[in-house]
Amino acid sequence: MVVYGTFRNFTLGTRLWKHSEKFLLSSYSISLRSSARQDTMSRRSRPGKYDMSKVKLRVLVDMDMVLCDFERHFLEVYQKKFPDEPFIPLEDRKTFYVRDEYAKLGADLPDKVREVYNGQGFFLNLPEIEGACSAVKKMAQIEDVDVFICSSPLTDYKFCLQEKFEWIDKHLGPEWLDKIVLTKDKTMVNGHILIDDRPNIKGAVLKPSWQHVLFTAPYNRNVDLNGRCRIDSWITEEWKDIIEDFKKRIG
Repeated sequence: MVVYGTFRNFTLGTRLWKHSEKFLLSSYSISLRSSARQDTMSRRSRPGKYDMSKVKLRVLVDMDMVLCDFERHFLEVYQKKFPDEPFIPLEDRKTFYVRDEYAKLGADLPDKVREVYNGQGFFLNLPEIEGACSAVKKMAQIEDVDVFICSSPLTDYKFCLQEKFEWIDKHLGPEWLDKIVLTKDKTMVNGHILIDDRPNIKGAVLKPSWQHVLFTAPYNRNVDLNGRCRIDSWITEEWKDIIEDFKKRIG
């Protein structure tokens, strides 16, 4: 650092030092970023986790009605909370949004439907669909397959967001918390396969990177697959053939 002997030069020297300091900090920052990029490239060239030479099949798995039974739990809570109101048996459900179908039974029912699934503990206490968590864990152990949980939270997110994380922690384990993608638009998520119960998934991207594999639910049993694959149950392990087929496609 230069020390100036007069007051007149001290002010100028201070200004010069500040500019010099900014330059040094800027240079140091650039050096750090460059070093970080080199370190990242070095890690990526190593075998194992950062090995980019292989294309892994990226599977996105929905939660509600794929991993956890939203419909059955909703009906149980609804009937307990509103025992005198009309209801729709599970086998008679025809539309994706439960509130739309209940609106046909009474003008006040959509608000009661929302009251059920917006309530505290609703998403946390959803029962697992039989065999779902075991199947997803097995899927994640298949060589060259990455599995992520991809779910759309409610707009009224007061309890929903946290409880989705808690559900995954409880049923799949804490190691899965870093593999959760919560989004209102699944077309924006990059993947090869999306296993989802919703018959028609639309969003900002007209042609998503993933192909939709329909997981069977009461309201989608009779929809036109339009070339899509379907999974009726996790128990039958039919999903394994679909995974292996897609691995060959991207291999």
